[in-house]
Amino acid sequence: MTGQHPTAFHALHHADQPLLLPNAWDHASAAALVAAGFPAIGTTSMGVALAHGLPDAQGVARDQTVALARLLRPLPVPVTVDIEAGFSDDPGAVADLAEELVELGVAGVNLEDGRADGGLADPDRQAELIRAVKARVPDLFVNARTDTHWLGGDRPPPLTETLDRAHRYVAAGADGIFVPALAEDTDIAEVVAEVAVPVNILFLPHRHTLRGLAALGVRRVSTGSLLFRAAVHAAVSTAEAIRDGLPTGAGVPGYARFQQLVAEPLPENPGGRSAAG
Repeated sequence: MTGQHPTAFHALHHADQPLLLPNAWDHASAAALVAAGFPAIGTTSMGVALAHGLPDAQGVARDQTVALARLLRPLPVPVTVDIEAGFSDDPGAVADLAEELVELGVAGVNLEDGRADGGLADPDRQAELIRAVKARVPDLFVNARTDTHWLGGDRPPPLTETLDRAHRYVAAGADGIFVPALAEDTDIAEVVAEVAVPVNILFLPHRHTLRGLAALGVRRVSTGSLLFRAAVHAAVSTAEAIRDGLPTGAGVPGYARFQQLVAEPLPENPGGRSAAG
């Protein structure tokens, strides 16, 4: 990341509209999103892991996550990195990773309490990880993700458990709270009302609109793995269309346009689409 003070990323959570944060999985996807005018970029742990033949959320893609952060360093917008559960249960090791990412210019991280076995971390232990990161790199925006609803399936736990974890994580120093799979407007509004830091919601197609989430007070909207999955789907659909003799290629940028993503510097203040999309 070039020329970006950490406070720039914090400020994006307090603008007139929610921060729409698209999640990239490689340099090309990130650079294209910057060129489209998005003011900040996140990474998707699923996209990063699967692109390297690894499973998501199993704590095995640390090296690939750091390597991508290094590749994204030249981008002229803040970058936040999904570090799954921190790739360690040791607070010192998670703080080491956070410090390494800050040295690469990263402005924020997602740190989740879901674990590889499908369960949730003890909230006090998770708070220790957050506290260790903030003590080591206090300017880093720590988006504390709680997976109460993500792992709850069709029967998530009472909202009180989500709120209890959120309050513990905020007390430990979290700068934002992320509740993926939280879908009901009433639940989202209650979390926003009860949590003292910006609330991040995962965009659910056919369920959410950016305007609707803004009206509920949501300050950050993430696309998660949606863009990665859509890109793979589009690639397969294009290959199938060629195989089946169907029209294809309409609207796809040419070779030269993609070469420009690395051949020419991206603008310091990219225009085009606003933070509200």
